[in-house]
Amino acid sequence: MTGFAGRSASEILRPYLPAAALDHVERAIAGLAVDLRVVRPRRTKLGDHRPPPAPLRPHRITVNADLNPYAFLTTLLHEVAHAATWERHRPRRRLRPHGPEWKQEFSAVLAPVVAAGVFPDELAAAVTRSLWNPAAATCSDRELLLALARYDRPPEGRVRVEDLPDGAWFRIDGRHLFRAGRIVRTRRRCFEVGTGREYRVHGLAFVEPLSMEPTLTVPRRRGRRT
Repeated sequence: MTGFAGRSASEILRPYLPAAALDHVERAIAGLAVDLRVVRPRRTKLGDHRPPPAPLRPHRITVNADLNPYAFLTTLLHEVAHAATWERHRPRRRLRPHGPEWKQEFSAVLAPVVAAGVFPDELAAAVTRSLWNPAAATCSDRELLLALARYDRPPEGRVRVEDLPDGAWFRIDGRHLFRAGRIVRTRRRCFEVGTGREYRVHGLAFVEPLSMEPTLTVPRRRGRRT
């Protein structure tokens, strides 16, 4: 984990963010007492915010370390908006976690990034649409999540299901073998080798491609003893 510990926000965040966003993020955090931590990946969330546990203590913001730069930026600003909302409104009234006050703060910190051209055009369009009614979490906004996922770095030796040619063989989780069928909207018809059972695999899923048709071995049945 990484905290500020005397280091500037840009020093901590430079490996994780698009370079063009660093100055904006520093301005968004300026004036907020924040303990920022980049943490190991979590399956249930991309980031989170915890308000100060006591007076004069900082907000705590965590963001998963494995996010691509655009997903990291969007998630970080989502959590910064929580801290800004708490500072602006919390002393006076009870707030819903993702109510209108948070939506206003999130739009305020995200819109300038879009206007500055930090996001690629296709992704900027998805982010702009989300600004009209931000979801409670980046991973809850399906359209935005899919747009962000296209910028994930493929694991070594893996490709996206949508990039396989028709009829290609591939493996999931190092065990189950499939043959790729046609694409149906955001998913691909895939057929399990051996059973012929059809599965719909999301086009953005990473799988292990096979360079040739797998050879199947059928175990021999033992004869019955007499």
